[in-house]
Amino acid sequence: MDQGTLFLTLSVIAIVVLQVGSAFFAGTETALTAVSRPVMHQLEQDGSVAAKRVNRLIDARQRLIGALLVGNSLTHTLSSSLATGVLVGLFGDAGIAYASAGMTVIIVVFGEVLPKTYAIYHANRMALLFSAPVTGVVWLLTPFVRTVEVVVMGLFRLFGAKYSTKVSVEASMMELKGAIEVHAGEEEVREERRMLRSILELGDVEVGQVMTHRRGVLTADAGRPAAEILELVVNSSFSRVPLWKDDPDNIVGVVHAKNLLRAVRALEGDWDALDVAELASPPWFIPDSTTLLEQLQAFRSRREHFALVVDEYGTLMGVVTLEDILEEIVGDIADEHDVAVAGVRPQSDGSYIVDGSVTIRDLNRQFEWRLPDEEAATIAGLVLHEARQIPDVGQVFRFYGFRFEIARRQRNQITSIRVTPPVPAGG
Repeated sequence: MDQGTLFLTLSVIAIVVLQVGSAFFAGTETALTAVSRPVMHQLEQDGSVAAKRVNRLIDARQRLIGALLVGNSLTHTLSSSLATGVLVGLFGDAGIAYASAGMTVIIVVFGEVLPKTYAIYHANRMALLFSAPVTGVVWLLTPFVRTVEVVVMGLFRLFGAKYSTKVSVEASMMELKGAIEVHAGEEEVREERRMLRSILELGDVEVGQVMTHRRGVLTADAGRPAAEILELVVNSSFSRVPLWKDDPDNIVGVVHAKNLLRAVRALEGDWDALDVAELASPPWFIPDSTTLLEQLQAFRSRREHFALVVDEYGTLMGVVTLEDILEEIVGDIADEHDVAVAGVRPQSDGSYIVDGSVTIRDLNRQFEWRLPDEEAATIAGLVLHEARQIPDVGQVFRFYGFRFEIARRQRNQITSIRVTPPVPAGG
């Protein structure tokens, strides 16, 4: 083999090797950029050394990207130079044009598009597989990359651009919510998605939106005979009953059914000696603007499960319990003493007959709707807010893509609404 043939062969081999290197740099850059951080974190917790390397690389993202870009640029430059030299030797000056056209196609197809496309669909697998060689490349090119970092930082300062590697709490929360919504079309994880979304929204929801309104709260007059209060408590479905004195808004305590029954047993039926007010615990009042996250933490710290909700004027609005907050996460929790209330009844035409007292949050959580709940807590309140009037039975409104028909009204209160959701795209 003569020297010309040997030079040509070695040049072709070098170009192929350089293109393989280009594909390596391009593919690993895409894979490490698109890799799932939660998956890598979990794999590292399970003892994966490769996942640990991936996480260390991502933590030093600027250095990683710098090293891969430097490596990619070097392979492109060297392979193009070699190809130009070979083709100029074969075809003269026309070889420059041949080299430019040929290497552009090769670099774009084999050095960029193919490896990056594969990496997008197999990011986790590629990141784990090439974590060791990438770590070596980053270490090898660290001196040069550090020089580049200094230059970049200087340019940032020169133009007054902000540079920060810290992620804000808001951005982290948005990323978590986005990760949940990515799986919005997957029925297999519908319940899990609903609970995760509710957990992230605990800090945005106020107790006034989930409390039991005062109309549905059972209270007892502390001045009534002990026998009557006992009968009221035993016949109710609640374990805690607020006591009031002189005025229903003047709550003086909260009596627990268990404490009441223990006292009755200890007194062996001596009703005259039973003082219900002494058995009651002091009332715990909270403002209606308290968030569910704050109240959940307060329940845990005080080791209590029941609080009375008041507005800014101190007027009793309702009660909130630990169960109310848990139901916001996992959905309705019914026990053998709960009274079943059918607030939503599906119809054959795809609509729903909804009681006016059903909360918007319950509907959104159950059917994954997106009705706003900032201005109103219940579906009847939303209709009143949007209609700006007290509608008549049979009146129809359309907003947010839904159709609302007033089914029943009692005086000025909407008691039943026929809600028709929008038809899904492609349905």
